[in-house]
Amino acid sequence: MSTAEVSSFWDHLDVLRKVLFRCLIAWAIGAVAAFCFKGILFGLLFAPSQDTFLSYRFMAWLCQKTGWQTLCPESFQASFINTELAAQFMTHIKVALWAGLVVVSPYLIVQLYGFVSPALYDKEKRHAAPILIWGTLLFVLGVLMNYFVIFPFSFRFLNNYQVYAEVRNQISLDSYISSFLMLSLLMGILFEIPIVNYLLAKAGLLQAETLKKYRRHAIVGIAIVAAVITPTGDAVTLMLVTVPIYLLYEASILIVRKINNN
Repeated sequence: MSTAEVSSFWDHLDVLRKVLFRCLIAWAIGAVAAFCFKGILFGLLFAPSQDTFLSYRFMAWLCQKTGWQTLCPESFQASFINTELAAQFMTHIKVALWAGLVVVSPYLIVQLYGFVSPALYDKEKRHAAPILIWGTLLFVLGVLMNYFVIFPFSFRFLNNYQVYAEVRNQISLDSYISSFLMLSLLMGILFEIPIVNYLLAKAGLLQAETLKKYRRHAIVGIAIVAAVITPTGDAVTLMLVTVPIYLLYEASILIVRKINNN
């Protein structure tokens, strides 16, 4: 390796160090801000555990309009417990870190793209920006889907479920937070289906005909996944989860076909 190449390598490393430092500072600021707004942060986080939540009220309104009583969510009372001395404080820190990351994520994406973009060709730059924008939007849609549909109705069902009348549910703080974060991450990743298929098509590894051929298999798979992550048992909630994911699959077919025809 020549002296110029070695110098260029260390220059790039120094730029990367500065980018990572700015990202960490932004994340720290976002996390501290989230930590300070504890009431708002945990008010949003625990809203799905209350029977006055927006999604429950919407289902009650839909029940009133349609007369379909099975849609109407029953009132319930969730009870939470904490059994470890420092658990609430550590939970506050963990949630603040995640919230801070979410808040500053657009800045982090811009910083990382600014570092990578000089190494991309003009054609690659034209494709990279839309991928980042659409990927971020789809991930956010997946998280919102979990917040307003999947987690509330799953929580309501599991909170009311009893194997024996004398066994009452008292949800641990860690169980609630971990379940919420896990499902949010899962749905965010699941909504990236069109982006993954787009990249596979660009790499020449996927054809639109293949997706069309396995459409029926995909529908069954999507229904199974929806049934697993929404154990409520009612058809409406199942459809609310299945239909958006299936539409993403259909969008993937259109995207891949367009790539194949170019």
